[in-house]
Amino acid sequence: MRIGTWNLAGRWDPRHLALIETMDCDVLLLTEVSERVELPGYDLHLGRLLMSPKRRWAAVASRLPIHPLPDPHGASAMADVDGLRACSSILPWKGCGAREPWVGSTTAERTTAAVAAIELAAPVVWGGDWNHALSGREWVGSVAGRRSVLESVERLDLQVPTASSPHQMDDLLSIDHIAVPKSWAVSSTQRHRALVGEGRISDHDAYVVEAPSSNQDD
Repeated sequence: MRIGTWNLAGRWDPRHLALIETMDCDVLLLTEVSERVELPGYDLHLGRLLMSPKRRWAAVASRLPIHPLPDPHGASAMADVDGLRACSSILPWKGCGAREPWVGSTTAERTTAAVAAIELAAPVVWGGDWNHALSGREWVGSVAGRRSVLESVERLDLQVPTASSPHQMDDLLSIDHIAVPKSWAVSSTQRHRALVGEGRISDHDAYVVEAPSSNQDD
């Protein structure tokens, strides 16, 4: 199974579709998703809340049978994908403010609250724009927020193969992640640069984790 994540930055044109086709994923955990997105061959489930006009916080798309589930948090979308509970999330970042769907007065408090709500929904696959590197320098999120994420990942018995993936900015680690069960034997983790010529089509690169389908939990 190939699972991908990409923050589309609310944009959509044929270049974005071409990159997604190159990723060749069975499941996509998308964030900042324009309502104009069309993915031939995929079922697309959009989260309920708008991030801005005609832009949803998150979505789950799949080439496998998909059944929408309630959003575990306002900046997340969740679906049952062929028996696998998959969640796509945006987590808080410095300067996100206290507007809906965030709860708390600091980045750390908002992250802890969001992560707790998602953890209660018990995703088996969880990813998206977490706005936190999981080690090293913390540029966008908070160190305490990172700790909340890592503790939740551990309690859910997940691993995060993207933890050491590079950010599009030199000398930083990715803030976009994919977590899968520890029992899965991950065969590869890939970064797909969001570049066409010399121009970026998103301010986030895309990431793909591949694990043999035989490792899926029942």
